[in-house]
Amino acid sequence: MLNNGSMDVPEISAEWYSDVVDAAAGSPEPVQWFVGHATEGVILLLGALLLMAALSRWSGGPHGRALALIAPVPALLAYVGSEFLKTVVDEDRPCRTIAREIIAGACPPPGDWSFPSNHATIAGALAVTTLLLSRRLGMVALPLAALGAFSRVFVGVHYPHDVIAGVLFGALVAVVLTPLLARPTSEVLRRRADRPDSPAPKLASRSRP
Repeated sequence: MLNNGSMDVPEISAEWYSDVVDAAAGSPEPVQWFVGHATEGVILLLGALLLMAALSRWSGGPHGRALALIAPVPALLAYVGSEFLKTVVDEDRPCRTIAREIIAGACPPPGDWSFPSNHATIAGALAVTTLLLSRRLGMVALPLAALGAFSRVFVGVHYPHDVIAGVLFGALVAVVLTPLLARPTSEVLRRRADRPDSPAPKLASRSRP
């Protein structure tokens, strides 16, 4: 185990990190450019896929509209949870503890902890929520999430176990919270739909003099 901050990093993860970063440094510049931009762009693509999945459920009655309304919430809560875990674990970034030239250019500042990866957490939550709303779009989102997670190691800012834990945590939050939040939201929408329209107020008749 490699001592890193307050967390012992698995040696195999440190070895994989070194292998990936060395391979990244020796890769063609177009590959470096693509992965360097994909690390942020994938999150935007996953957000667009989630939006498309939510819109596809909007016409599906109260339950479909409930899923569409709560769709962004699991990713948001997964991000908050990953930020909390970072402060508990305090794992230093590999680009500060393992001397390597990284594609990201600059290593995040001290105090910006490594475990788990926020990007991977958000990617996992977005992809799984998309899958729960639309199987077709979800099958596109899942490999995109994997690419986004891997890119964080490729550019040199995370260990492999950081991104694996992030994806799994985000996926778990999405699997648990999506149906949990959709159920009461659906019930509220159903009650509103079933509520009879209130009668139009009657105008008071004016008395004749």
